[in-house]
Amino acid sequence: MKTGKIISITVTIVIIALILLFAGFIALNFFGPQKETAQTQQGSSSRSASVVRVTPVSLGTIERSVIINGEILARNQVTIYPTTAGRIVELRYRIGNRVNSGDVVAVVDPSRPGDVYAHNPVTSTVSGTVLNVPLNIGDMVTTQSGIYVIGDLSSLLVETHVPERFVASVTPGMRAVLWFEAIGGETFNAEVFEINPVLDPSSRTLRIRLRFLTPDPRIRAGMYATISLVTSRRINVPVIQRTSSINTYGSWIVFVVDENNIARRREVVLGIDNEEYMEILSGVNLGENVVSAGASFLSDGDRVRVIE
Repeated sequence: MKTGKIISITVTIVIIALILLFAGFIALNFFGPQKETAQTQQGSSSRSASVVRVTPVSLGTIERSVIINGEILARNQVTIYPTTAGRIVELRYRIGNRVNSGDVVAVVDPSRPGDVYAHNPVTSTVSGTVLNVPLNIGDMVTTQSGIYVIGDLSSLLVETHVPERFVASVTPGMRAVLWFEAIGGETFNAEVFEINPVLDPSSRTLRIRLRFLTPDPRIRAGMYATISLVTSRRINVPVIQRTSSINTYGSWIVFVVDENNIARRREVVLGIDNEEYMEILSGVNLGENVVSAGASFLSDGDRVRVIE
């Protein structure tokens, strides 16, 4: 009888112990993960701030330009022609020689077989430097044959051709920056002073000429120049770095960081732009900090950590 009671009590104790163990297991699985999840979320929240770099909206000058090529020419360049047809018997000047207006530069013999005529002098109509002598003694010429090309090297110009899509932007006085392969590491300023009123129908380009704002003796006629022609220019306007803007479904947006380090999405209207900057017409104010690096990974309301 006692043995049966002992067994019954033992079974009861075991059952109670199992119930308590099971209850403890349930509590551990129910409350433990919640606490861990809360801690994880808290830690995740502290680590979720995106690292960005910001740049304040400021006033600046922005230019849009087109890169084209051009050739350096003597500003006053004239071809000298003979007044009669015949054979060249004398060339008195070489390339690089200085010539004055009225000087005899060549002599042409207009004689024909059986006839003898006096030699005919060819005189220069301008003063300058001999740039080209395309013919030789003994060559036959007509009144349409250029014997000399003479130019004034004291005043050089740049001749280039602008593609049709930029023609409407070209105006007299438009500024340009030039550089030469022969003069590395330096740039030179020029401005447009002559615009051809008609486009070349074969190339669909417009011929323009520029003059140097500051002459340099190292620049010579015949040199090949690379030209950055400023087609539009805005002075003292709000600008942001080009990397700040994001195009979404045809609209431009930026992210502005407020005083609480929260990124706020703004839709902006842009003006002209170049490789580095964009003009801001509306959407942000002067002095606001715009995200210039890291904007692609942001959403409105994200917490950010600003680095220098």
